[in-house]
Amino acid sequence: MTGAGAEDDIPLGERKTVTDFCYLLDKSKQLFNGLRDLPQYGHKQWQSYFGRTFDVYTKLWKFQQQHRQVLDNRYGLKRWQIGEVASKIGQLYYHYYLRTSETSYLNEAFSFYSAIRQRSYYYQVNKEDRPELVVKKLRYYARYIVVCLLLNKMDLVKVLVKELSEEIEDYTQRFNTEDQLEWNLVLQEVAAFVEADPVVVLNDENTVVFTSNRLQEGGVPQLEQGMVVGQLTLADALIIGNCNNQVKFSELTIDMFRILQALEREPVNLATTTSKPGTLALTPCLPSQEPSEKPAKRENPHKYLLYKPTFSQLYTFLSASFKELPANSVLLVYLSATGVFPTGRLDYEGPYDFGGVLTNTNRDVVNGETVQKRNQAQKEMHCLHPGDLFPFTRKPLFVIVDSSNSTAYKNFTNLFGQPLVCLLSPTVYPKSMQDQSQRGSLFTLFLYCPLLAFLSVCGLSSLRQGLWEKAEEFLHKVYRDIGQMITRSQAIDQAFLQFYGDEFLRLLLIRFVFCSATLRLHKLFRESRSFPESYPQLPKQDTVESSVLQKHVLELAAMLDVRSLFWDGTLDVNY
Repeated sequence: MTGAGAEDDIPLGERKTVTDFCYLLDKSKQLFNGLRDLPQYGHKQWQSYFGRTFDVYTKLWKFQQQHRQVLDNRYGLKRWQIGEVASKIGQLYYHYYLRTSETSYLNEAFSFYSAIRQRSYYYQVNKEDRPELVVKKLRYYARYIVVCLLLNKMDLVKVLVKELSEEIEDYTQRFNTEDQLEWNLVLQEVAAFVEADPVVVLNDENTVVFTSNRLQEGGVPQLEQGMVVGQLTLADALIIGNCNNQVKFSELTIDMFRILQALEREPVNLATTTSKPGTLALTPCLPSQEPSEKPAKRENPHKYLLYKPTFSQLYTFLSASFKELPANSVLLVYLSATGVFPTGRLDYEGPYDFGGVLTNTNRDVVNGETVQKRNQAQKEMHCLHPGDLFPFTRKPLFVIVDSSNSTAYKNFTNLFGQPLVCLLSPTVYPKSMQDQSQRGSLFTLFLYCPLLAFLSVCGLSSLRQGLWEKAEEFLHKVYRDIGQMITRSQAIDQAFLQFYGDEFLRLLLIRFVFCSATLRLHKLFRESRSFPESYPQLPKQDTVESSVLQKHVLELAAMLDVRSLFWDGTLDVNY
């Protein structure tokens, strides 16, 4: 029987099941679409709406599990529709990670994305003559790859890229679409991203071993008795990427990708990540949004990831972070961007006379036309000048600038007496290093994984796992010694000690000192512009030119059989 007669034959209970499912499905789509209208900045405005959205998806997911047979028979529920719900839940978890910086939610996103593939929810899509359904499948693959990249599941990424390539080929052959070039670009970007690390670690079977560079238990030197350091905590970080021609994927440059991992702890192993493939009892769950009596300590600093922002976007996010920064907390600003240089020198050199780093101009339009080039006497408008950061020095501020004009930020003035440190990249690299810039900056690589950077600067492209582990163990001892140099120096600026109490900032400071010492001893780095700098300046004899640290650098070089690339530590390297 068909039409109204068939509908009359459906038992009332089953009809209600279908009606309830349709209501939950429509409600979930409505709430999910509303997420894009929420402000991207601010910690509180989005939470209640996000919680409601997640509640509806939780009910929808459980509902389709409990009533699968009825929905199959009476609604005609297809497996790709179940996959779409699972994919949306994966997206919710991923965006929750972006909003909170809690890496455990990446594992939750992974569990749902993984189940979609294991259970072949999108398998039948290719048999239907509907290109929009195939695009859903391709977008799912792209999102799954992003999560796997962030979880350092590089072996799986390579498998997914191969599958995505085959799906794109099938899609473009079956449908005469205009987005073929766009999808091929996605493939090229992720392939370049995976290959960006300059050095590979090999095990005894000559297989590449992937290591995580997030903060792990015991990975940072502990504070020792008698060390007098500040009690500040890194609460917020703005990670800004605006480098031309740098490897990127999904609005994440390789420099942004590396520094965000340097500001995160290793994700906890949830039950869902240790289950056998295909056996996941997927149950969405989020922590209660209700305020507890004692707020839980945040594992990681909250982060904003800004890819090629305009000046107004950057300043909006800066202001939001500044406004919501808790007491006794630090705001970190990481700038990986093309340098903007001043057009001429004036008698008076103020905080807007040294240039800075580039902000995006693409979206800055006046009366429908792009703003014309300024005259020579005016300052560059699409630039974050050192003076632009002055208002935010009313609270503790930690700045990292990786740019060809990083030294513009040496010209800071601490107007308000709050802790302020700027770590500044070299502005000139030897020719052999410049060739590698597309795969990420050497300076950021040192802050992310010093051993990887050390090997890269020595021209090594691979290393045995046993030697890698031996070198890592040696570096832990070096880090401890650098920590003692910083805290015991009589000449060091107090700002460094104020920030040293926070584990993330402690590790960044230690890695910065190690980077500076390494480059000062390396024979290829001949110019002072090729050395990192800082504001305030570090006492060189106590830190970056310490004879103890120089001895450590040379010992590491000898261990890796690259001792000949470095000057003897007793030579004067102050040129």
